[in-house]
Amino acid sequence: MEGLEVSVLNLSELNKWNDRFRFDSEFVKKEYLALEKILQNKNHKLLANTDCKILHPSEIKREYVDEESGVWFFRAQNVRPLKIEDSNNVFISKKDAKRLSKNLIKKHDVVITRTGANFGQTALYNLDKTAIGSSHTFILRNSYFNQSFLAVFFNTNYGRKLIDKGTYGGSQPEIAPYYLSHIPIPEFSNNFQKQIENCLLRSEEYIHQSKKSYTQAESLLLKTLGLENFKPSQAPVNIKSFKDSFGASGRLDAEYYQMRYEDYGELIRSYSNGFELLHQVCEIKDANFNSSDKQKYKYIELADIGKSGEVTGCTYDVGSALPTRARRKVNTNDVVISSIAGSLESCALITADYDNALCSTGFYVLTSEKLNPETLLVLFKSEPLQNILKKGCSGTILTAIGKSELERVPIPIVEKEIQKQFQDKITESFTLKKQSEHLLTTAKRAVEAAIEGGEAAGVGYIVKGMEGVGEGGI
Repeated sequence: MEGLEVSVLNLSELNKWNDRFRFDSEFVKKEYLALEKILQNKNHKLLANTDCKILHPSEIKREYVDEESGVWFFRAQNVRPLKIEDSNNVFISKKDAKRLSKNLIKKHDVVITRTGANFGQTALYNLDKTAIGSSHTFILRNSYFNQSFLAVFFNTNYGRKLIDKGTYGGSQPEIAPYYLSHIPIPEFSNNFQKQIENCLLRSEEYIHQSKKSYTQAESLLLKTLGLENFKPSQAPVNIKSFKDSFGASGRLDAEYYQMRYEDYGELIRSYSNGFELLHQVCEIKDANFNSSDKQKYKYIELADIGKSGEVTGCTYDVGSALPTRARRKVNTNDVVISSIAGSLESCALITADYDNALCSTGFYVLTSEKLNPETLLVLFKSEPLQNILKKGCSGTILTAIGKSELERVPIPIVEKEIQKQFQDKITESFTLKKQSEHLLTTAKRAVEAAIEGGEAAGVGYIVKGMEGVGEGGI
C-alpha cells in the first residue's frame, strides 16, 4: 500500500456539485480536496449564487477572411494566463459575426478556454477590439466580484487546480459550466479587489509602453533602410533568361521571380554601409540536441512567440514528454526565426530566462558577431527581410525556407551607432514587458496570501511587489 493515495468521502460529499456523477480518482485527489476545503472554510461565494453568466459560444464553421474585411475570431490560443495574445489572428466575415452576435466578447469579460491542449487558461478581455468567441472558450460576466479579481483568482494555485479537478475527457479535456459555477470564490473587500485590478491595469500599461518601444525600433529601421517612401513593383510579369533563372537558382516556380522580391533584395544590396549574405554574417546553430528522458527542459514552439519578438511562454516538461521536434538548444542572445512559410514573422530574441531551453526544429537559431541580437531581431521582422524569406520558401505539403536559401539572404551591415539604438529600444521594450509579468505574478501571489493569511497579508504582498516597478528594474 506504500505510495497509494486514498481519499474517503461520504456519498453526499461526492455528489455535491457533481452533475456528471464522477467518482474517478482524479476528481477526489487529496490535493484538490484540501484546496477546496481551505476555500470552503473562508468567506466565499459560488458564481451560481451570483448574477454571473457563463456563456458558451456556438460552433463556427472555420471559413476565414482577410483582416480588413472581417471581425476577429477569438480562439482558445488567444488566451494565455492573464493575457490576451493578439498575434496569429484569423477573421470571420461581418455577416457571420452579426449572425453569431451572442458570441460577442465585451470589454471586461473574463474568458476561459474550456477545452483543448491549453484548457482552463483564464484572462481578462480588456481590449476595445471587437471579437467573436470560438466554441472552445467560455465568457464570464458578473457584477458581484470584480472581474479582474475573478480572472486573477482562476490563475492562482487554488483556482487553477480546482479547474483541473473539474475537467473530464481523455485526449480532449473539457470543463463544464455547471462545475465552474460551483467553485468556491473567496470574498474580500472591494478595496482589496480594486488593488488587484490596479495591478492588472498597470501591467497592461507596461505592455502598451513595451509595444511602443518596439514600434519605435521598427520606425528607426524604416528610416535606416530608406523604406519610408519605398514601394515595391506590382508588375505581374518578370522575363528572365534560363541562365538568370533556373540556371542560377534551380527554381522554376513563378512566385520565386516576383518583381517585388527583386526590389526588396535590391533595396538591401544598395544599403549605404554595404551588405553581406547571411552565412557571412550569422552562424546557424542547427546541431541536434538529444534530451534526457528524465530531465526537465523549457521548450519553445511557434505558439510561444509574441508579436514584438519576445518569447511569451514555454512548455516545461521532462525530455520523454516533449515532441520529437524539440531538438534545438538556444542560449541567451540567440535569435530564432521560423522556417515555415505561414509564420515567418515568428522571430524572437532569447533572453536569460530561456537560456539553455529547447526549441522546435521549425526554427533556425542564429547568432552573429557583426550585428547585435536586437538588430538581427528587428531586421528579420522587417518588411524587406520577411519578403526575401518568403521568396526563398519552397515545398508543397509544408512550405518552408531551406538552409541553403537562408544562407543566401542579403543582410545589411548596419552601423554600430544605429545598432546601439536598436539595442536600447528592444532592451527597453523587454524590460517593460518583464515588469508587466512581475505585476501579474504579484496579483496572483497577493490573492493566495490573502486566502492563507488574511487580507492584510495580501495587501502587504502587493506593496512589496510594487517596489522597484517602473524604475528600470524589478
